[in-house]
Amino acid sequence: MNKQELFDYLASDANQLGLDPIAAHGFLTATVVGKPLPNWISAFFEGADAQVSSEVKDALQAWQQELYDTLKAEEPIELPFDASEEAEDFSGEGDLAAWAIGFVDAMYSDENVDWFDDENTEEDVAMLTLPMVLLSGIDPEMDEMRDEETLAQMANSLEDNITELFLLFHTDD
Repeated sequence: MNKQELFDYLASDANQLGLDPIAAHGFLTATVVGKPLPNWISAFFEGADAQVSSEVKDALQAWQQELYDTLKAEEPIELPFDASEEAEDFSGEGDLAAWAIGFVDAMYSDENVDWFDDENTEEDVAMLTLPMVLLSGIDPEMDEMRDEETLAQMANSLEDNITELFLLFHTDD
């Protein structure tokens, strides 16, 4: 299964367990930049991964590896939407929210994997993941921060924050 076939599957009615392609990109990005998530495929399919074909799972793993290789080559991950202020839909129904929800889902999908458990990096992780949490809309306590200007700033920081998170979790510096 190639990447386009995977996207077609994720966007289809046949995909009743996993995320759509935009949210999947966010989810996979989090699995690449953050702490290792050993059971990410199970989390992606909400524990029902046994019901998903191996070809779909293999295609997801290949996509995840592609994202990892991009960051490892010191290139930014290309986001699956235009994050510019003029182009982006900041509603809860837009691609930006879907991507951020996917990212945050992966970030919190395993209670044994805590991105915030190191007191030396806890504050950095909080600052770098703030855009994802805010843009996802999952934290009602942040609703007062969800004005257009703040959301635009958060959207514009995503690519750099993704790279910074990768460096934070995957380098010794």
